[in-house]
Amino acid sequence: MKHIKLWMAVLLCAIILPEAQAQQTYWSRVEKRESTLGVSDVYQKFETPDFRLKLVRASQTVAALNPVKEPYFDFTPGDRLEIRDKDSLYHLGDINLRIKEANDEWKKYSTAYHRATVTPLSTSGNILAAADLANTLPSDIPVSVKRYYELDNDKLVIRFEITNKSGAPIEIGALGIPMIFNNILEGKSLVETHAQNVFFDPYMGKDAGYLEVKRLSGRGPALLVLPKENMAFEAYRPLLDDPTPKSIVFEGFHEWMVYSKAYADNEWKGVEQWNEPTSIVLKPRESKNFSFKLVLSEGIKNIQETLVQEELPVAVGVPGYVLPQDIKGQLFIQYKNEIASLMVEPKGALEVKPDGKAPSGSLRYVVQGKKWGRARLTITYTDGVQQTVNYKVIKPESEVIRDFGHFLTTEQWFDDPNDPFGRNPSPITYDYEKKEQVTKDGRAWISGLSDEGGAGSWLAAIMKQLVQPDREEIAKLQHFVDETLWGNIQYNEGPNKYGVKKSVFYYAPDSLPKGTYDEKINYNTWAAWDHKHANDPGRSYNYPHVAAAYWTMYRLARYHQGLVDNHSWEWYLENAYQTSVAMVEKAPYYAQFGQMEGSVFLLILKDLQNEGLTKEATDLENRMKERAEHWRALDYPFGSEMPWDSTGQEEVYMWSDYFGFDRKAFITLNAILAYMPTMPHWGYNGNARRYWDFLYGGKAGETSRVERQIHHYGSSLNAIPVLNQFRKKPDDLYLLRVGYGGLLGGISNITQDGFGPAAFHSYPSTLKIDGISGDYGSGFYGYAVNTSSYLVKDEHLGWLAFGGNLAQKGDVVEMEITTAAKSRVFIAPKNLWMTLDAGTFKKVSYNLVTGEVMATLNNKTEHTPVAYLRVDGTVTLPYKMVRGAYEIELGKKEIQIKL
Repeated sequence: MKHIKLWMAVLLCAIILPEAQAQQTYWSRVEKRESTLGVSDVYQKFETPDFRLKLVRASQTVAALNPVKEPYFDFTPGDRLEIRDKDSLYHLGDINLRIKEANDEWKKYSTAYHRATVTPLSTSGNILAAADLANTLPSDIPVSVKRYYELDNDKLVIRFEITNKSGAPIEIGALGIPMIFNNILEGKSLVETHAQNVFFDPYMGKDAGYLEVKRLSGRGPALLVLPKENMAFEAYRPLLDDPTPKSIVFEGFHEWMVYSKAYADNEWKGVEQWNEPTSIVLKPRESKNFSFKLVLSEGIKNIQETLVQEELPVAVGVPGYVLPQDIKGQLFIQYKNEIASLMVEPKGALEVKPDGKAPSGSLRYVVQGKKWGRARLTITYTDGVQQTVNYKVIKPESEVIRDFGHFLTTEQWFDDPNDPFGRNPSPITYDYEKKEQVTKDGRAWISGLSDEGGAGSWLAAIMKQLVQPDREEIAKLQHFVDETLWGNIQYNEGPNKYGVKKSVFYYAPDSLPKGTYDEKINYNTWAAWDHKHANDPGRSYNYPHVAAAYWTMYRLARYHQGLVDNHSWEWYLENAYQTSVAMVEKAPYYAQFGQMEGSVFLLILKDLQNEGLTKEATDLENRMKERAEHWRALDYPFGSEMPWDSTGQEEVYMWSDYFGFDRKAFITLNAILAYMPTMPHWGYNGNARRYWDFLYGGKAGETSRVERQIHHYGSSLNAIPVLNQFRKKPDDLYLLRVGYGGLLGGISNITQDGFGPAAFHSYPSTLKIDGISGDYGSGFYGYAVNTSSYLVKDEHLGWLAFGGNLAQKGDVVEMEITTAAKSRVFIAPKNLWMTLDAGTFKKVSYNLVTGEVMATLNNKTEHTPVAYLRVDGTVTLPYKMVRGAYEIELGKKEIQIKL
C-alpha cells in the first residue's frame, strides 16, 4: 500500500506540473484582455523593469509585488488581502513613528491603526504613485507624511517625505517601516509553502544594512530591501500589535527601524541593543526624505555580488563573527570609498589591525577577540556612510567545551536516590536565572529527561566526551547509562525492549506522595502527560538522542584505553544499532520524517560496516533506504509534526546523499540555504530559522513565545549537510561561510562558566540567552560530530582558515588547529578530508609547489596511545589499516605524517 501511495504522489506531480504551466500561459493571455469588471477602481497597477506592482487605490499600500519574469509569484501576502483589510494590520507602504514635542512624552503614530482613503498627489517623471497620508494619521501629529513610489535607475523605490509642520523643533525617536512579506504559512501544504512563501533575514548594519527575502525553496531570485536615502538599519522590531495570529505557522512581522531611541528609553530600557539607539530633531518646516529600494538578486548565492553592484559596503568575516579568543580572524571590506575610522565597542573588546589587500582588492583586517561577550565594530567611510559588524567573542573552543562539560556534570548533575521518577543520576534541565535544577515543570518532557527539551542536558554531556573526553565525567555518565538510561528512559526488557519513553517524569498526583508536584505549576494542560502517555514509545524524536549516547560511548570504548569500563564496545554498538531499528519499528509514524540528529544513524551504519557486522549493517541500511525512498518520492521531504520545520533536513540530506539521490539532496540543501543566511552579524550568520521552540524547549513565563531564536539547535544541525556539501564542492566558499557560521553559532551562547542555554532571544526588548538549558543538547550534537578545520584558497580573498590560524612561510601555507576536538581537517586545494577516531592534529601544512600535505599529530596521552586516521582521497600511507583507518602509534613527541 505504501508503494502505491508513493507512485500516486509521483503520478500526481507529473499531472499537476504540466497543467500548472498550461494555466500560466492561459492566464497570461487572459490578463491582456480589456478590464470591464471595475476592479481597476480598486487597484492601481504599475510595471517596472523588475516588478509588477499593485497598490490598493484607497490606501496606496502594496497589494502585490510580482517579479516581471514570474508574474504569478507574489513576495507579499496578497493572497490574504481580503482577510487582512482591517485596521491595525500592516502592509508594505505603512510607516510607524514616535515623536516628542518640547518636553512632552513620546507619542506614537501609525498609518495602519485607522485606515482612511489617502489623498493622491500628482505624479510626473519617474514617480509612479504618490499620496499625502494625513487622512490615515491622527490630526494632532506634528508632521506631514507623504509617500512616493518611484523609479531610480530602473529600481523600484519607496520614499517617505516627513515635514515638521509645527513652529517648534520636534524629535523623532522612532521611525519604522513594516516589512510585510509573505511568511504566513497557515493552511498550506509543504509544496504550497515552498512555492508561494518567503522568509526574510535582517542585517542591522546601519547604512550598509539590508533585508534579504528568500523563497522557502531557495530557488529563484531573492528580493533585497536596500537603503537608499537616510535609511540606516538600526533595529528590527517585532510588530506585536498586528493582530494576525502568531503561531508555528506564522513567525510574525517586523519593521526596519531607522531610529529607535524612543523604544530604548521605554520598552527596551536597560537592554544592550545591536546598534546605538538614535533619534533626529527636525527644525520647524524642515523636511527629510527616507527611502529604500527593492532589488532582485539572481539567487541567494548572488546576494553579495548584488550588494556590490548597488554600491553598498560589503564586509566578509572569516571564520565568521563568533570569534574564539585564540583565533586571528580576518575581515574583508569592499566599498567604493575609503575608510575614515574604526571604532570598537566595548572599548578593547576587539583588536583590529590592517593587513593589506585581498586579491580582489578588498581591504583586509586581522580581527582578534580580547574580551568575552558581544562586541560591535563601527566602520565610518569618508562619505559619512556608517557600517556596523556585530561580533561575539568567546573563550578558545577547548576552554568553552571544558567548562561546558564541567557545568553539566556538576551544577546540572541530579543526584537524588529518592526521586520517584527514577531520574537519578543524570544531567538534568537547569534554570540559569534561578541557579537551580528544573525537577518539576508543566511540560512533562522538560523535567522528564525526554524529547529535546529534557534530554538535551544528558545528550550534551555525553556528546561533549566525543569532542574532549574526560575520565571523571565519563565515570559519572556510565552510572547514568546503567541506572537511568538503560531500563528507565529506555525499556530493557519485554515487548517494548529498546523502545524509548516519551518522558520519565509524568503527572499522577493520586499515585504519588503529596508534595511531589509544585502547586504553583499548572498541570492542567496537554503537556502534563500521565503515566500511560509518558511511557509511550511511539515518539521517534527521542530515539536519536539515545542512539547518539550509545554510539559515543562505543567510540570512547573502542578507540581509547581506560575511559569506559562498565560495558564493552560491542555492547554499546549493539545498543546503538538496536535503538536505531527500534525507532522504525516502535515509532513508525514519526519515523517517516527526518529526525533531528538523524545523521547519527548514518554514523552508526558506517561503524557497523567498519566492524564487519554485515548482518546488522545490511538490516539498518535497508530500513533507512526505505525511509529515503519515501522522501525521494516527495517534492519537499522535510516535514515533521509541525506544518513546516527546519530540523528534518539534516537527516534527509545525509541519507539522500548516501544513497545517491542527488536531486533530492540538492533540493534539501537549497531549502536549508533559504533559511540559513550569511551576513556580518554573529546572531544571524549561519542561524537556521526556528521561532516556536521557546514555547516547547525554553523557560516558562514571559519569554515563552513565538520569536525568532538566535542559534537554536537548528544552526549546528543544518551546518552538517552544508559543510558536507562544501567538501564535495570546495570552490563554493558561500557554503563554507554559511556552514561554519552555524557550527560556531552552535556554541556561541555558552556562558563564561559553561552553561548552555536553549537559544538567544532576538526581540530588542530582551536580547539575552534563554533562562533554561532546554533543547540545547541537540545543537551540541551538531557541533560535536561536525567540528572541523578548513584550509581554503579563494580566488577573491586568498588563503583562509576556518578553525585554525594561518601562517605562510615561503611556498608553505600552515594552519595551526584551534578547534576543541582537533580531529578533522579539510585541505580544499587537494580535496583532502582527514579525520581522527583517536588522537589530535596540532597543525597541517600545504606546499604550494609540490602539493605535499604534512599533518602533525600531538603526542600520546594516558588514554590515547594510538591514533586512528581516516583519509578520503587518493593517499596511501605506510601504516597498518584497522577498520578502515590507519593505526598510528603515538610517542612522547609529535609525529609528522606526509601525504
